[in-house]
Amino acid sequence: MHNFKLSYSRRYRLRHGPGRVWQNRFWEHVIRDQDNLNRHIDYIHYNPVHHGIVTDPFEYSMSSAVSWFERGYYQRDWGVREPISLDGLFGE
Repeated sequence: MHNFKLSYSRRYRLRHGPGRVWQNRFWEHVIRDQDNLNRHIDYIHYNPVHHGIVTDPFEYSMSSAVSWFERGYYQRDWGVREPISLDGLFGE
């Protein structure tokens, strides 16, 4: 992993200029069973919603969530967060 990160970082900086490419640490996890794998896949698909990039995980263009939905693994409303609305009276 270390060699891969070094090689990729060099090529990236040659093309895009100086800057940080990777986090300082590498976290490894062994998938124990199907349930554990499912939770990790859900985590990956929900991440853009969690970080406020989109409110619907199926709208994030870099995600594989749409293909998983098309294969029947998700309901269409899975992970959708309602947009925050500030309409209404608040203590007035």
